[in-house]
Amino acid sequence: MMLYPAMDKLTSYVPNRYMLVNVVARRARQIAEAAEEAGEPLDEKPVTLAIHEVAEGRLEAGGVDPTAEEEGE
Repeated sequence: MMLYPAMDKLTSYVPNRYMLVNVVARRARQIAEAAEEAGEPLDEKPVTLAIHEVAEGRLEAGGVDPTAEEEGE
């Protein structure tokens, strides 16, 4: 089975898989919360949208602190 986007392409923007999961999860939560607040339905799942942002180079791990805790916890 071939996955899109390829893991090699994703890890070119985010250095390792664990950080990639963290970056994608945080962005997916942001996307889901923004859509819920605006009352807009999403055509795709938030995780899919976040992964595509990484693959397009619009989202990188540079601004993410892996030791930072989530807000509101």
